[in-house]
Amino acid sequence: MAVKIKTPHGLIDIDNDVIATVVGGAATDNYGVVGMASKNQIRDNVNDILKRENYAKGVVVRQEENGVAVDVNIIVSYGTKISEVSRTVQSKVKYNLETMLGITANSVNVTVQGVQVLAD
Repeated sequence: MAVKIKTPHGLIDIDNDVIATVVGGAATDNYGVVGMASKNQIRDNVNDILKRENYAKGVVVRQEENGVAVDVNIIVSYGTKISEVSRTVQSKVKYNLETMLGITANSVNVTVQGVQVLAD
């Protein structure tokens, strides 16, 4: 499914994988986020941090009447304040969707799938 934007010059379709890539890039760009996690670790058989080409596995995009709802699954680093990291992920994802794609994010739900201890 894709988001359709009507302009005076025609119709623009933005695929969910494109939205997931933008969301994943915005989420992993925040301090305290180690990486993306799979939304269904048992089915995907993935316990590792997702690479850039697999961001779509960690993001769920649902179309709504006047925008999208996004679920983001992340792994945070040990010692960071999880609530603050989640709040910055929410605001950065919302900002990037509006500025890069022109899509309004009605809700950005962040799920912390794990905490990783980083070695020195």
